Amino acid sequence: MQIQKPKDLLFEQVARVGKALASPKRLELLELLSQGENTVEALATEAAIDIKLASAHLKVLREARLVETRREGRFIAYRLSGEDVTSLWLNLRSVAEQHLVELRVALEQIFAAPERLSPESRTGLLEKARRGEVIVIDVRPEVEFRAGHLPCARSLPLAELERRLAELPADKEIVAYCRGPFCLLSDEAVRLLRERGFKAHRMTDGVAEWAAEGLPIEA
Repeated sequence: MQIQKPKDLLFEQVARVGKALASPKRLELLELLSQGENTVEALATEAAIDIKLASAHLKVLREARLVETRREGRFIAYRLSGEDVTSLWLNLRSVAEQHLVELRVALEQIFAAPERLSPESRTGLLEKARRGEVIVIDVRPEVEFRAGHLPCARSLPLAELERRLAELPADKEIVAYCRGPFCLLSDEAVRLLRERGFKAHRMTDGVAEWAAEGLPIEA
């Protein structure tokens, strides 16, 4: 019987995290949880999978110590086990964008539309929002907005946007954001706004990207 070397045991432990990340849906769940704590029911809905499958994926992430749980009545709430897990997801995505041509091509195809926000600094956008020169809207579900949002942002979930258009000034530029580069909620919001005559753009940043740069988040 071959005895496992101590070094092999070390790599084996690290590989537990790698194995937990080796699933597109588990990565999507990490992105969702980087927005804030949520229940398995809500996570399953947002990830477009059934509750049983969502629970199985979350169990793998929990066994790798990437997520933890909190019971609230008959519901179990999941959250990331630390801010470093958010950083892990952002770094993994960044490495993939740098090295995978297929991913870059896919992103260019999705975000080549004119709705994409023209380049400007995050702090510059924040100053414009504070001066009232632009209106920043958060089109994620309200529970995610409450967990954390960009300063000066208004909560206008995509599902409510059309019936709440009267809340937006017609003479101001609208900047919409959601969960980050892989989230399409803001694209749908911008499309709707432009169809209704608003000057609207999409910001690729989400709360996780904003926080990773050390910029303020409000809750």
